[in-house]
Amino acid sequence: MTDSKILDPKIPSGPLAEKWDRHEKDNPLVSPGKNRREKTIIIVGTGLAGGGAAATLGELGYKVLNFCIQDTPRRAHSVAAQGGINASKNYQNDGDSVYRLFYDTIKGGDYRSREANTYRLAQLSMGIIDQCVAMGVPFAREYGGTLANRSFGGVQVSRTFYARGQTGQQLLLGVYSALSRQIAAGTVKMFPRHEMLDLVIVDGRARGIIARELLTGEIKRFEADAVVLATGGYSPVFYLSTNAVNSNATAIWRAHRRGAYFANPCFTQIHPTAIPQLGDYQSKLTLMSESLRNDGRVWVPKKPGDKRPPNQIPEDERDYYLERRYPAFGNLVPRDIAARAALVECDAGKSAYLSDRAVYLDFAEAIGRLGKDVVADRYGNLFAMYEEIIGDNPYETPMTIYPAPHYTMGGLWVDYNLQSTIEGLFVAGEANFSDHGANRLGASALMQGLADGYFIVPRVISNYLAGAKLPAVDTDHDAFKAAEDDTRKYIQRLLSIKGSRTVRDIHWELGRTMWKNVGMSRNAEGLREAIADVSRLREEFWQNLKLTGDDADLNKQLEQANRLSDYLELGELMARDALMREESCGGHFREEHKTPEGEARRDDTNFTFVSAWEYAGEGKEPFLHKEELNFEFVELKTRSYK
Repeated sequence: MTDSKILDPKIPSGPLAEKWDRHEKDNPLVSPGKNRREKTIIIVGTGLAGGGAAATLGELGYKVLNFCIQDTPRRAHSVAAQGGINASKNYQNDGDSVYRLFYDTIKGGDYRSREANTYRLAQLSMGIIDQCVAMGVPFAREYGGTLANRSFGGVQVSRTFYARGQTGQQLLLGVYSALSRQIAAGTVKMFPRHEMLDLVIVDGRARGIIARELLTGEIKRFEADAVVLATGGYSPVFYLSTNAVNSNATAIWRAHRRGAYFANPCFTQIHPTAIPQLGDYQSKLTLMSESLRNDGRVWVPKKPGDKRPPNQIPEDERDYYLERRYPAFGNLVPRDIAARAALVECDAGKSAYLSDRAVYLDFAEAIGRLGKDVVADRYGNLFAMYEEIIGDNPYETPMTIYPAPHYTMGGLWVDYNLQSTIEGLFVAGEANFSDHGANRLGASALMQGLADGYFIVPRVISNYLAGAKLPAVDTDHDAFKAAEDDTRKYIQRLLSIKGSRTVRDIHWELGRTMWKNVGMSRNAEGLREAIADVSRLREEFWQNLKLTGDDADLNKQLEQANRLSDYLELGELMARDALMREESCGGHFREEHKTPEGEARRDDTNFTFVSAWEYAGEGKEPFLHKEELNFEFVELKTRSYK
């Protein structure tokens, strides 16, 4: 058995506010020109983190190979983000600062994130806005022309910059314009419709990937001096989530199988405002931006079982439960708290008329106070999306919403330089275990993606390449041949099963198991049940999967089966991690560990650490390693939003 390790995050010394600046100054660079042109960097993913890193490294003169599974980088899932991006500009003069953004993020994550990384994120936030404005991102502006801000959950200032309800799309178009410029210049070579299926390691360092061209089925080898994974999170393990159906965890999971530790897999975020599930035929759920809680009021009928249409329920028969339970923050409490509160109300039989698993989000007061035109200017596209799906007009009838799997705070473990436990493998954006601890505050995902992509990855990659002694390696190396052989055998193993159950059928069962036992509320019995059920389902998958077609052509079933095989391992790891963590913190709520008022109860004595799991082999229990979290600049407190 592998000995448990205490991982070194390699945090620079010095005062918190000076760590990143000192680190940049103290570490070497690769000189421009020939030295950079001779270095090849593979970047998997074209969202804000991946596309931003590819564009920036290309601009610096490196040779970049950029991969995505979509037909164009513009379809990266960053495009789906709606509400905004945080930055501590303090344009509203309401007391914001770098330290306040840092503290809000630490507190919002329930004190389970690394101080130095989180402070760096807050520190870089202002430069992100300047960069995006310079690139022409059309942020909303006040009448006088200054950039507008709004609030998101878990904070008491207005620091969120936004482009109506499509901020992610506009930011991604900015990244895409920079990326396209480098593609035209020849510094970045784009590989659309290519899926990474394995990581190639030579002498202990990441030196390339194996990828499958999805249109033809061709298996290809790609060599590099460093590899960056920026492929997003793993919420589709629940089957129904706000993520795109094609979003997947295969790149990070295959790296995990090669030796990269997986950190905090049970830290998943359930977003409180999504359109409720309306049937078993659905392939995904639709997000309604958290920004709606700026002006929308969340309520349920006071009387259990009251199924009258919302406009027929008088004001004195409504329970605005977030305002009642959390008067200091009201409807803008953090996501994990708002989601669990909705669960509690629905469990008590108090729900919207549309479904037993739905609550109301009401804009009548805001429309009366501000006028319909102002509300439409802020949220018009979201209201139109809602009406198209549900058929109700949100200007006249309250929205119905319910929590849905959305974001994952867990991911591959990285040190301060975003390097995994495999040398030369860097992980950016949602794919790493992030800066958000046990719960991410709203509008911070776009902030982290662009901080990693534009500013951090280019700097730490340069530092790595300047100091690493990398012998020349090409794709004829034995390690590439072995990795390609493993990939081909894996695909043939999938195609040879010849069972009777479809990918969707098995994935649906996995998702329902995960949602029931590893969702918003967890307990030891349910988690043990999940581990047993996922293990059984994994055996069923490998014995009874039904696939059509072959591997020499476009085959969506094969793509989905390959990704599902990874989810069937990841799902079990999530349950094991949740069972191990005998506390409640952020999005990880253990029913055995709660206060008399039903709030999360942390155990700082025994669980102030990052769990980092090492893959032990197929069918074997993983090994647990830890990174101790040390809080020098923030006092550990019971998180309260009352």
